Amino acid sequence: MILAAGKGERMRPLTLSRPKPLLDVGGMALIEHHLYALATAGFSEVVVNLSWLGEQIPAALGDGSRYGLKIHYSHEGPEPLETGGGIFRALPLLCPMGVEPFLVLNGDVWMQYPFADLREKYAQGLPGRDQAHVVLVPNPGHNREGDFAFDAGRVVEPLPGMAADTAVATRVAALPRWTFSGLGVYHPSLFNACEDGIFRLAPLLRAAAANARVGVELFEGDWLDIGTPERLAELNARLSGR
Repeated sequence: MILAAGKGERMRPLTLSRPKPLLDVGGMALIEHHLYALATAGFSEVVVNLSWLGEQIPAALGDGSRYGLKIHYSHEGPEPLETGGGIFRALPLLCPMGVEPFLVLNGDVWMQYPFADLREKYAQGLPGRDQAHVVLVPNPGHNREGDFAFDAGRVVEPLPGMAADTAVATRVAALPRWTFSGLGVYHPSLFNACEDGIFRLAPLLRAAAANARVGVELFEGDWLDIGTPERLAELNARLSGR
């Protein structure tokens, strides 16, 4: 799944008339880079969620055949459902049997990641009782505090309500925190307690991590959160120099 429903408010005025996934990056729409990369990695079907100016996306991408994919569209209406709500709405498309893990990528990041590694590693499911595997990156300047800490290949979070001076909370607080890349593999059970509506993904991941059910890896390759016109210009300048 490629998350493509957001309003792109930090990217205005560029997104007043065009959804962020269709902004130009290196001579093609940003989302097209993702589609080609996923097809090259062996994926055959992709779900794209739609909200803000969403009618422009199917008009531009069609059924996905030009990328070697079949694209399914998940419609959210005029108000985006946020990351968690968007995935939950799309679950019938992502895992019709209700048991298959699926990959989700934020549509507003640039990421030269070997997606085939995740497809091959988790084709038969996530290990044990895991509900997620997330990819973290070194903290960029706009997120110096990071998002998640990890230890021994697991995202670690104190249990809700745990006192700050307990051994677990103290250990977690001492670990460095890294930035969530926007890429992860999720089991549908991560959303078992959810209902259709607007909600974010991060609280679900933190709750699962507090129960030791989130695997992790650190990616130190080419990654950029394209959240502002300045970062988009930075990426285009970099690509034009290659």
